[in-house]
Amino acid sequence: MMADMPERAKLVKSKRRVADHGEVFTPAWLVEDMLNQVRDESARIDSRFLEPACGSGNFLVPVLRRKLATVELRHGKSDFEKRHYALFALMCMYGIELLADNAQECRTILLKTFNEYLGIDGEDACSLAAQAVLEVNIIQGDALTMTAADDQPITFPEWGYLGKGKYQRRDFRYDNLTQRASFKGSLWDLLEEHEIFIATKHYPTMTIGEIGL
Repeated sequence: MMADMPERAKLVKSKRRVADHGEVFTPAWLVEDMLNQVRDESARIDSRFLEPACGSGNFLVPVLRRKLATVELRHGKSDFEKRHYALFALMCMYGIELLADNAQECRTILLKTFNEYLGIDGEDACSLAAQAVLEVNIIQGDALTMTAADDQPITFPEWGYLGKGKYQRRDFRYDNLTQRASFKGSLWDLLEEHEIFIATKHYPTMTIGEIGL
């Protein structure tokens, strides 16, 4: 019983946060077991994962590690492809978190995982691009009301890698995307077929350096 205490202690930050926000973190063994149920999808570079109560990244970080393992397997021999596909893997990770400190911790851990995989520091252009991506992909907000901390509707970017170092971005409102529940498919699949899924903003193609500006 006593041996379980350190692991159990990691599942809550404070009793007050549990009482006020119902904050309890999923243990690592359970996360891995759940991800193993969707093993192929969790390892696919371009599969998009949204955690609506992401905490400090208990689910998102293991998914990113699985994606990066696929990057290494497929593109590890080319530094150029490795960097660009690693960033694209990160671009496909999304989270919403009510508490500001958790949201920032999630960004920090995801960035650390990304940097460690590429062997880069925070001043590298790829790391700067990753930081910019995480700022818009991991949102402090309320997934139930679908609003961000500033009470504006949550908006997520759809990132795409076009190859040859070029990325595209389109922004969509989360409340519109959730209406996809009535269609077969996953987030952003077949967007063009349904008029409801209209981007709120289009961006010109960007390089890693331009994303990180």
